[in-house]
Amino acid sequence: MSVRTGVAGLPGSVRPRLVAAIGLGVLCAALTACGNGEPEGRGTSAAVASTIAATPPSSGPPSPGATADPTPSISDTPTTEAADTVTDTPDEEPLAEGDGAASALWGEKYSGTADISVRVYDYCNADGSRRLADSQTYSANSTLDLGRPRTGGDETEDNPFSLLFAAGDPAQAGAVSFWSSAVSTTSGQDLAGNPRDPHLLLTYWDVDWSGGELDARLTDPHTREAVALNLINWSSPVVACRSDLGSLPGGYPHALATGTTFRGPLDASTASLTAEGTSTDGLVEFRIEFEGTAS
Repeated sequence: MSVRTGVAGLPGSVRPRLVAAIGLGVLCAALTACGNGEPEGRGTSAAVASTIAATPPSSGPPSPGATADPTPSISDTPTTEAADTVTDTPDEEPLAEGDGAASALWGEKYSGTADISVRVYDYCNADGSRRLADSQTYSANSTLDLGRPRTGGDETEDNPFSLLFAAGDPAQAGAVSFWSSAVSTTSGQDLAGNPRDPHLLLTYWDVDWSGGELDARLTDPHTREAVALNLINWSSPVVACRSDLGSLPGGYPHALATGTTFRGPLDASTASLTAEGTSTDGLVEFRIEFEGTAS
C-alpha cells in the first residue's frame, strides 16, 4: 500500500525531513493503538494494582469461646467503644519458633488452694491521710490455666503461654483474678469509618518462664480502655468512714496496679507460686501463696 504524503511540490531540502516526520507519526499511532493508549505493560500493571487495592484485608477467625471452669466472670466488666467483648481462649496458631519446652505447658490446668493475706486502707483520718483500716487472712479454692499465646488482629501475645489464675468465687469479696492477655471484639470500623480488624489483643502481663521458674509482672492494667480483668474484689462500707453501718454485699472490683508480681516454681506437674501487689486506687494490698497440682 502506498502512502500519499502530498509533499511533491515542496523544496528538496524540506521534503526528506517532512517525510521522516510523517512516517514516525504513523509508527507512533500504531504502537498507541496496540497498547490502548498506555506504554507497554503499564495497562496490565494498573489493572492488577487496582484489583489489589480493591481487595479488603482478610482477618483471622474469632477466638473460640471455650473457657475453663471456674474462671473469673467478666460479664460486669465495663467496656468502651474501642473494646466491647472479651474472649479468653487463644486462636489456634502454628507453633512459633523458639517456643520450645514452654509449649509443653499449653493446656495444663492446676487446681489447689491459695492462702491470701489482705491489708485494706482508707482515708478516714481526721486530716484525710491514708490509714490501715482492716487486715484479713483467708484461703480460697484456686485454679491456674496455661494455654497457647493469644492472637488478636495481626498481633500475638509475646509470652511463652497465656495465663489465667482465679482464686475464690468471682462474685464474692476476696476473689482474685489474673489474666495475662485477652482478645476484645471491637467495631469493624474506626471513628473515621476506615475498615479495621475487629479483634484487638490486650496484653496485661510480661511473663517469663525458664528453668522451671515463672517470673511474671503486670505491666498494663488496661484501665484506660475500661477492660481491667486483673482484679481483687473487696467489700465496701455502705457509708465511707462509717464501718459501724456495715458493708455492701459481695465485693467491689479493684483493678490491680502495674508492678504486681507472680513468681515461683512451675512445671508440668505442680505450681508453687507467690503473688504480691496493690490495687490501682491504693486501698488494697495483698499477698497470695498458691499450691496447685496439674489435673
